[in-house]
Amino acid sequence: MTKLKVAVIVGSNRKESINRKLAEGLVDLIPDSIETSFVQIDDLPMYNMDLEANRPDVVNRFTREVAATDAVLFVTPEFNRSIPAVLKNAIDWGSKPVDKNVWNGKVVALTGTSPGAIGTAVGQQHLRQILGILGSLVIGGEAYITFKPDLIEDGKIANESTKAFLQAHIDKFIAIAQKLNTP
Repeated sequence: MTKLKVAVIVGSNRKESINRKLAEGLVDLIPDSIETSFVQIDDLPMYNMDLEANRPDVVNRFTREVAATDAVLFVTPEFNRSIPAVLKNAIDWGSKPVDKNVWNGKVVALTGTSPGAIGTAVGQQHLRQILGILGSLVIGGEAYITFKPDLIEDGKIANESTKAFLQAHIDKFIAIAQKLNTP
């Protein structure tokens, strides 16, 4: 049996992104038998159909990395009750051309954190809608995390109740991805 490959995409380009910290903590919850890789998105040029004929190398790198995985874990902030432009841009690049849409058939899990009480609930709803339209299999379940200073310590999720909640979310994601990617 081949090893399940999971791409991790952080929807923030901030150096000190709390969502990147959360993503690193989530990767720690994924079993070692699963191959994980962070896929960079902050170096992609803004999507422009004029660039399709001669796609920039960074775009080819991005789509190649996503296409080589079985599943994608999105960890994103919420900007103005939606997803950040850097993430939408990456999704747009990955969806074109239509016959090479890297999102089609991918098992996807969503989560994110913010200091607000509802976490990233509305942004995740938008992301769920976009990815569903592009053919991704977005797992059910909601993981809206309110960021608090003691949430992450030394790259690990330190709050035990949040850790248990997120472990269940990750376990469900991995189980579905394995089931749908087993020949």
